[in-house]
Amino acid sequence: PPTLPWPDISGRAKWSVSSAKFGFGVECLRDGDPDTFWHSDGPQPHFITIEFPRKVLIDVVSKKLSIYLCHPQDDSYTPSTLAIRAGTGASDLQDVRIITLEKPDGWITFDVSSEPNEDGDGLKPVKAYVLQIIVMSNHQSGKDTHVRGLRVLGPMEFVSCSLCSPTSDAHVQRDRSLQEDVFLLSHQITACTRAFGDI
Repeated sequence: PPTLPWPDISGRAKWSVSSAKFGFGVECLRDGDPDTFWHSDGPQPHFITIEFPRKVLIDVVSKKLSIYLCHPQDDSYTPSTLAIRAGTGASDLQDVRIITLEKPDGWITFDVSSEPNEDGDGLKPVKAYVLQIIVMSNHQSGKDTHVRGLRVLGPMEFVSCSLCSPTSDAHVQRDRSLQEDVFLLSHQITACTRAFGDI
């Protein structure tokens, strides 16, 4: 994947696809290998759903999407029109942008929103728990589709936010250990306070 200034928040979400051939599933979208790809295997439209957990304290703010497509290799499997939808759940998704592509080859990065911001010098970020990328049509009227990579990017001000940091087992274990230490320390302080109060 390209080196981009915006933080990658893809790892904080649950990913799913409308259909997939065996061995060409949703995992191929995020494995960082341009030689693997998600291969749909069902009726159109095909779509990718990215759902951020509701337990996150603040709304997930999505700024851009970066998608890897390769028309020279995938030909009629290459998407030509994408619809981007966003919402708080599957029941209230709304179209926020339509993207038209002409024989794409490589990573393409674009804003999720098409609505200008208040200053008029850019586009508004989209605040949502759920993003959906829908393949509306393929080149040469192809039926199934190939997508070789996909990333969800946050705005620059979220670079230092823990929400945008990749989650790993080590990070989770360290956070749990820290929480346990704080819990034990608080109990020790309470016990000491009570002991001095009894003297």
